[in-house]
Amino acid sequence: MATSIYFPQRTNGYAEKARPANGLPLHSAAVREKWQRHHHSSSWLMPISLPIPGVRTRRLRLMLPNLPKLHHSIISRFGRRRGRMLLAAGVLALILTVVMMFSLRDRFVPEDRNWPAYQEPPTLVYRREDLQRIWEWEVAAGHYPSAQKIPETIGLTTPPINPALPPRKSSTIPTRFRPPSVTDTMGIGAKRVYLDIQAKPPNVAYPPRPLPGSVADMDVVMEHCDFSQNKYVRDCLEVLRLGGGLDNGARVRRGKMDDWKYIYVEDGELQNSTQIAPQVNPAVALKSQGPADPNAAFIKKRNVEWEPHVYFPPPPKYVPHHDRPSACEENPHLFHMFWTGPFTDKPYLALLSFLYTQNLGLHLDPEHDDPAICRPKFWLWINPGPAASVPNPTAVRDMFEQLKSNPWASPFLHPRFKDVIQFKLWNTTEQLDGVPELKDEWRALRDTLFNSGGVVEKIPQPVDSSSTEGDGVSGQTKSTNEEDDKVNRVGSKSPSSYDRLSVILSDMARFILCHRFGGIYLDADTILLRDWEELWGWKGAFAYRWSRLERYNTAVLKLNKGSALGTFLFRTALKNGLDFHPMTVSRYTKDAALEPLLLRLPDALFDSAWLNTEDYQRERPPQPYFTEFGDFFFTPREKSAAPQALGFNGFFRGAYSYHFHNFWWQPFDATRNWPDLGPRFINGERIARAQADASQADRTEFPEDMVADDKRDLDWSVVLKRTFEAYIRGEIPNMYGEWIKW
Repeated sequence: MATSIYFPQRTNGYAEKARPANGLPLHSAAVREKWQRHHHSSSWLMPISLPIPGVRTRRLRLMLPNLPKLHHSIISRFGRRRGRMLLAAGVLALILTVVMMFSLRDRFVPEDRNWPAYQEPPTLVYRREDLQRIWEWEVAAGHYPSAQKIPETIGLTTPPINPALPPRKSSTIPTRFRPPSVTDTMGIGAKRVYLDIQAKPPNVAYPPRPLPGSVADMDVVMEHCDFSQNKYVRDCLEVLRLGGGLDNGARVRRGKMDDWKYIYVEDGELQNSTQIAPQVNPAVALKSQGPADPNAAFIKKRNVEWEPHVYFPPPPKYVPHHDRPSACEENPHLFHMFWTGPFTDKPYLALLSFLYTQNLGLHLDPEHDDPAICRPKFWLWINPGPAASVPNPTAVRDMFEQLKSNPWASPFLHPRFKDVIQFKLWNTTEQLDGVPELKDEWRALRDTLFNSGGVVEKIPQPVDSSSTEGDGVSGQTKSTNEEDDKVNRVGSKSPSSYDRLSVILSDMARFILCHRFGGIYLDADTILLRDWEELWGWKGAFAYRWSRLERYNTAVLKLNKGSALGTFLFRTALKNGLDFHPMTVSRYTKDAALEPLLLRLPDALFDSAWLNTEDYQRERPPQPYFTEFGDFFFTPREKSAAPQALGFNGFFRGAYSYHFHNFWWQPFDATRNWPDLGPRFINGERIARAQADASQADRTEFPEDMVADDKRDLDWSVVLKRTFEAYIRGEIPNMYGEWIKW
């Protein structure tokens, strides 16, 4: 009898496989049923894996009861009928138990009960009195140009004088009605003039450079970009783009845009600092509370004594930009970057983006000097060996010899770049000894120096103790495994050979460099996308947000040289095992109510794709739209027309930088994996081309490149690399329309 939708064919309850064209089954349902009945797992538990939201590379493994084995065991022991009745009774009893538990909870547990949540162990080692001194010093130095309130737990009784904030009108509240602590600063700073930055005809093809001394108002930036306030990265980038004049005159928005202006200059003199508001008398408010704990609301780290009272030297005098005799006086614009191992295309592209975007004066004659402009400098710190080793006495000479022979590094040794790019040797012992807060005590933690988030990487003892330098970090260590074990790794060559020790060392290095020399630290997987002049103008310290979490990511970190905040961070880290992981640093500032002093900027400014890669804001993504960080190197085919059509101007326009999150082993341009900088650097290009193609190692001349040999759809990483290289070759100007002069 033919089957139909009204008379379906009878089976044993198991779906059959697809049939071939002749209609015959591949195997009978009876065979499949027999296999199902007799092939049971021997375990009472069965593993299943579930996807973890936001983590694409891992899955959550759960062990659940093996229901087929349970069913088979009960049926074989009690029979088919009694076994099924027992299973039904067990399921019913389980359901009744769950219902009874919820009913008892609703009856005996009050609705307003707060269940205790997990709390991370405290990290605090400073008393409230010392935290007040840190706040007062930072505000007086002009490192808090914000109108945001000081945390009430700090307990200040007098408004700190803030020279970086203009005066504000405030309502006068009778003393008896005022809270016992003060949360506002008293601004005495110069007037702020917010700029309308636009390209003016006829120069509308390129955006104008930011004015020297201009400042980004981070309060306005936070208002438009804060993820915790449900702000979209797309909208944030539009405000940054239009407010910074990066729309190149092609403005399609209509209407008044004063609310989107976030860049200002200081105009006029500081106000009279003697006009101080009436002081708050905390004794009046605290009389009814009895003797108060001076450290109430602050929980000290367990098994650690309070730090001795800290006293700082007088803070540096705050001077507006227009009153400084030299633009770089006491505030040099230093970019720091840390690199381990042979120089590759990763720091190469970071340096090219620096030359392409920053106001270095490369379009002017080399002897030209403008004292009103502070030219940024890039200090690239090279750690030549494994993270746990000590450089040998000839390390500096060896470093420069290697840089000269490296085709990716040698172009930056050209005399044209000597004033803007400098290579420096990293020495861990020397750097730790250069931090006053650490130099006398860090050696006691030498065995646990590589601490990341509380996980300590153990380092074997040196082969020859005499090879160590001043009882510093380890000398040459024994390799207990193969040559590429974690101790002797120099750089990350693949996902399986990740150089974790160098990553941990870089977590500490960024704080050391910024505290000792001042400036901004950048991770080596960072590409600059615009001029940072207004970020230098913001005198406060900052990092940026760890995606959706209210934690720091220190891939971008700005600290002031020798600041009170830096002292707090190093002394706190010393008592917490020298742990500088961003998550741990977040706990340091949160426990001490110092988070506003290390501002957590939105990740839209430096890491615009991060939220999209973790399944957030995908309904309104920015341009370009990345669902994973690999899209930068492997642009999906359906989006592969965008890189060539839009170019550099279509890549997260408005953001200050892009962070591509590792991928150290993946070339930016696999088809042309060499520095393509023109005849001036042809020797390095020949070496790199020979290394890229072993069959052409003996050639001195290469055939002319044919466009047919190039990749058809160019990825974003390829387009950015070739754009920066075209600027160095002199074929195009930089993003501000300036042509390089050699």
